[in-house]
Amino acid sequence: MSNQEYFYVTTPIYYVNDVPHIGHAYTTVAADVLARWYRLKGYRVHFLTGMDEHGEKVAKTAAEKGMTPQEWCDHMAPHFQAMLELLDISNDDFIRTTEERHVRGVVTLLETLQEKDALYLRDYEGPYCVACETYLTGGELVDAEGGAGGNLCPIHKSPVDHLREHNWFFRLSNYRDRLLDHIKEHPEFIEPATRRNEVISFLEEGLNDISFSRSTITWGVPLPWDTDQVAYVWPDALANYMTAVGYGTNEERFHQDWPASLHLVGKDILRFHTIIWPAILMAADLPLPRQVFVHGWLLAAGEKMSKTRANKIAPSEIVDGFGVDCSRYYFLRDVSFGLDGSFSWEAMLQRYNADLANDIGNLASRVLNMVERYLDGLSPKEQGVDGDDGGEIDALQAALTSAVSVYGERFEALDFDDGLLALWGFFHAANRFVEDTTPWHLAKDKSPAAQARLREVLGAALEALRISAVLLSPVMPGAARRLWDKLGLEAAPDAQILEKAVIWGQFPAGTRVTKGDPLFPRKEI
Repeated sequence: MSNQEYFYVTTPIYYVNDVPHIGHAYTTVAADVLARWYRLKGYRVHFLTGMDEHGEKVAKTAAEKGMTPQEWCDHMAPHFQAMLELLDISNDDFIRTTEERHVRGVVTLLETLQEKDALYLRDYEGPYCVACETYLTGGELVDAEGGAGGNLCPIHKSPVDHLREHNWFFRLSNYRDRLLDHIKEHPEFIEPATRRNEVISFLEEGLNDISFSRSTITWGVPLPWDTDQVAYVWPDALANYMTAVGYGTNEERFHQDWPASLHLVGKDILRFHTIIWPAILMAADLPLPRQVFVHGWLLAAGEKMSKTRANKIAPSEIVDGFGVDCSRYYFLRDVSFGLDGSFSWEAMLQRYNADLANDIGNLASRVLNMVERYLDGLSPKEQGVDGDDGGEIDALQAALTSAVSVYGERFEALDFDDGLLALWGFFHAANRFVEDTTPWHLAKDKSPAAQARLREVLGAALEALRISAVLLSPVMPGAARRLWDKLGLEAAPDAQILEKAVIWGQFPAGTRVTKGDPLFPRKEI
């Protein structure tokens, strides 16, 4: 996706008309898992998220609350910051589009586009969705049943306004062929393939120029050459990916850290990120991001979560019920990233008990309990590295090698559920190893050979847990840290370098391990 040393991943910046719901959490957790994975590989990582604070929708919401737009944004910022803390998100930056660094960058971009004759004045009249902050065509509108010919936004199912404005327009139509050529030469630019094909079909139908400013609102970045107009919210918001790494304020840093390796976006903002955004960059003679990955919606009651439908679920609700680690795991394991998925409390309970309590939780409890009982809580020096165990440890190491390979390959393709399935294959292999080697029977046999075999088996099981903690750390950093502490190991699992950490035979002899409380105690309905 990017070069071997640097990985720059972004979430969309989130609109502040309401508090975060688990749709926001879904994208943010996915970005965090990738950021943690690439750090584990030794990459220099930059992980950006933030808030989209300009536009008509924010101004209207603020007025309804009796606040200025800036007061409303300042009121909402702690809610989004709290979501990041709640979900153990490791973002390196949090940008707000009202920050000076962002505004300066937007002004630089606008001036560049104006100098390159990418903008021009014209009148426009047509349907406009305030919730989307976008103009629509008549053919895009739907009726209450989703059929053509109505007066509703196809995304929000809310009535559209009819606007007429004298605005600056961006010459989007000039970039149709260049966009098609870029996508065909770099198919990885848009993933998954279904979304790429959707964009190609849209481009082949032709592009219209788009409004780039608003003359009827004041909450936005004023155009430097026409202060009666403010930048349309989308070019303002999209620029955050560059302004956060120095565009318009720190040229040296910008040239070092741009382009982004990966934009994660929901399917409702597909065209903004795969057509408008790259066309803006082309017009400004700037490099395009390497990939835009478009995921589906996490649905509640069969519908996209929204304020108007009253079907939002707050991240705190699921964290209160199942903890941070299970919440993060569920988002990526129960839904194929890229497709729509439905949130279900019953499915989450099943994942918790089957995958977390039974598999990794039970493995950790059994092994640590036996080390405490049979070896006085101290790790042995034997870890089964000589292949003289009859094959069980060799098979466990082979399962590890396979799991690490598939896990990493699938994660980097954003196929999280298959990656986690591969990792759980290793946990199953480790549980089978314990069953097949029967350390509880070995402990009853006091012969030197049996006791040596006991130490070798439990040493191998501890080594499996050590490596498991490292591999779990991108997805469940809290559980990985707790397991690491139980193993008595120094530093932290997410401070390791993956290539070295998965080498078998590194568990330090004589380390005090403790069973303690279960990693994942079973839950009832």
